[in-house]
Amino acid sequence: MKEKVKIAVLGTGHMGSGIIQLLLKKEGIELCGVYGKRKERSGQDVGEILGLANKTGVKINHDLDAVLATGKPDIVIQATSSRMSDAETEILKALDQGANIISIAEEASYPFYGSPEIGQRIDEKAIQKGLTVLGTGINPGFVLDLLIIALSGCCFEVDRIKASRVNDLSPYGYNVLTTQGVNMLPEDFYKGVEDGSVVGHFGFPESMNMIAKALGWEIERIEQERIPIISNVERDGGEVGTIKSGYTAGCKHIGKAYDKNNKLIIELIHPQQVHPEAEGQGTGDYIEIYGTPDIKISTGPEIPGGIGTIALAVNMIPQVIMASAGYKTMADLPVPAAIMNDVRKLIK
Repeated sequence: MKEKVKIAVLGTGHMGSGIIQLLLKKEGIELCGVYGKRKERSGQDVGEILGLANKTGVKINHDLDAVLATGKPDIVIQATSSRMSDAETEILKALDQGANIISIAEEASYPFYGSPEIGQRIDEKAIQKGLTVLGTGINPGFVLDLLIIALSGCCFEVDRIKASRVNDLSPYGYNVLTTQGVNMLPEDFYKGVEDGSVVGHFGFPESMNMIAKALGWEIERIEQERIPIISNVERDGGEVGTIKSGYTAGCKHIGKAYDKNNKLIIELIHPQQVHPEAEGQGTGDYIEIYGTPDIKISTGPEIPGGIGTIALAVNMIPQVIMASAGYKTMADLPVPAAIMNDVRKLIK
């Protein structure tokens, strides 16, 4: 059998740590390096940071170049950022060291809309090196794009698409909660939207363009709206403190894509709030495709965002290794599947 697939992970936050733990459970995979941005963690065994019973023998390194040069990974999984402007340098360095890349940066799911020049530079470098770069995640990357694309394959024609993902923000930390505008007065929420500190959901334009490309549609314009979800009861806001009645529990983010005839072709809705059950709100993923035939599918509760993103980052390893060179989206590669055996058996 071939040697183990060598994987380096960039990032030791919630997502990076989860990816590392899942990799350690998979057969045929060797964790060959971990890059952490926090200097105070450098030199510590990964097992100690993750609270594992045993040490792994892999130490966190603050020097990215050293991680790549020493570990010589087959694939680098990047879990350090959301934007392509922040992810580009790490991706290019990994390519220069001969590694394929799987990134969970939201904008990496389809960089050719928001960061076309960066996407082109990475694509050209990947082709030059004979390597593959993939952006993935639960959303964008799966629920509100790839899953919709797959379901549309059952249709003669598609007129328009409407989909929503209603989820619970409670498991997330300070950075996510603040970018969602949690625990603010409504007027401060809207100020945050104006100055860019309240972002809402990262990835609607990326998801819409991935869908449009797959279906052969052309998007003329995209509109987005962020609406505060105001709590009527007191809730536990975790790292942002107790949420009192009248303060924001989250953000309802709406994205709409129109064609050249000013027709609404894609509408995506993403209400996210802390402890939605406090006011009787359930969670779930809902897809409606209007065409021939109409298709409606729903899940409840929602596919867990953290678990789903971690799983996709790991489960796409065989597809990335076998892919042709260049920058790929989830719509370009074979569908993901859980790795339930030695990963090397899945690589042809």
